[in-house]
Amino acid sequence: MADKIKLVIALLLVAAGIAGYYYLQGGAPALRLASVLGGLLLATGVAWTSESGKRFFTFAGDSVAEAKRVVWPTRKETLQTTAVVIAFAITMALFLWAVDAGLLLLVNKLMGRGE
Repeated sequence: MADKIKLVIALLLVAAGIAGYYYLQGGAPALRLASVLGGLLLATGVAWTSESGKRFFTFAGDSVAEAKRVVWPTRKETLQTTAVVIAFAITMALFLWAVDAGLLLLVNKLMGRGE
């Protein structure tokens, strides 16, 4: 129950930050931005103390660590793969155009509209 209360408080803090943004409509843009960021930071701090918040931040940290372990392709590999995909797309477009044109000629011939 305490975790749910913490999450509701976090949600209210986000809402308060957004409400502050609109309340300070005539104020300096930096102050309005600070209102939203302050609400988000306070909400993050409160959510961090809940059990589901701790699980979420652990998951987020694990996701970042996993993304760092990924072996990303080099620039050369990326360009080669892109070239192959574009060549395949052009080849398929030409093939489908040829099939379509052939079927159009065949249907016109069968319908008696051919020359």
